Amino acid sequence: MKIKSVILLGPALLLASALFAQLPTGPATAPTPSVAQGPMNEKEVITELKKDGAAQLAKDLGARGVDFEMNPDIEKRLRKAKATDDVVKAVTAAGPKERAAAIKTEAAATGAMVLPPEEAAEFKAVETELDPDKAIALAEAYIQKYPKSTALTYIYAFEGNAYENKNDAAKIVEYAEKSIALKPDNLMSLLEAAYAIPQPQYTRLHGSDEESQLDKAESFAKDAIKAVDNLKQLPNEQEADFTSRKADYLASAHGDLGMIHLDRAQLGLMSLDTAELAKSVDEFKLSTTLTKHPVGTDYYRMGEALKLLGKYDDAIAAFTKAGAVGPPVLKQYADQQIAALKNAKPAAKPPAQP
Repeated sequence: MKIKSVILLGPALLLASALFAQLPTGPATAPTPSVAQGPMNEKEVITELKKDGAAQLAKDLGARGVDFEMNPDIEKRLRKAKATDDVVKAVTAAGPKERAAAIKTEAAATGAMVLPPEEAAEFKAVETELDPDKAIALAEAYIQKYPKSTALTYIYAFEGNAYENKNDAAKIVEYAEKSIALKPDNLMSLLEAAYAIPQPQYTRLHGSDEESQLDKAESFAKDAIKAVDNLKQLPNEQEADFTSRKADYLASAHGDLGMIHLDRAQLGLMSLDTAELAKSVDEFKLSTTLTKHPVGTDYYRMGEALKLLGKYDDAIAAFTKAGAVGPPVLKQYADQQIAALKNAKPAAKPPAQP
């Protein structure tokens, strides 16, 4: 009993894209020094220690590292040049193995990846490309060149995001699912799939198995909520910003659940499922109150659910909010809904005669 209005994926504000840009997924790599400022050799370390002192040496060790590993003979020569225990420790930590281990430790703490410099540069090119067709081409080239890369789950997610910008719901889901297959807790892809599956563009392609598709979308949305719980605070990220970031992700997942329940409510051939409509409204209320940046389409879909429940005044309020926070095209849809609802409202009963 499909009677809800259809808003194309393109005109709607796509929260999945907005959140996607905020997720910490970039590769972690060692700083790449210029040719003139490569890692220091033993002679440079000893010369700088004697000439400029331990403080300046510590700065350069942090920026450049060294091209050797500490051993007893090197330590002996450093001690002869008046190196303190702190200097020996700093030189040891600047060695190739120690620096690589530090990068891996930081990556594990932040959820980033460790990629070789060339691959990291190509990853960044895919991540930052704004033109969807170019992003898709770059992603496909990356997949061919690095078929076993640990970053493939994110490359698939970027490709799904590019297809979102092209309003191709089927491709969004295809690449999101490829990403999830490699990393079941990939929050970007879970949000993409949970968002795209219940959209009209996708459900029209899956009329015969829509119920199972919605079940899958619900699973993705719930997995996204679990993934938010496991997020780690980024280096230099303020606690308030971290809390706000998680709230935005949760709002997105609950908005997806609202859309899933709205679709389910209309699967029956003869009548609406009012219990599913009520669940839809509850999820949309969460999606619009958890975040400081509610999305207009969530208010709009809430209005649809309320309208189907016969709660016209509440529906009008939701459509009004949709028009206020959404883009101009959404306001046009919302205004049409408001006008229709006002005309459909039962006329007020005349006051009783005394």
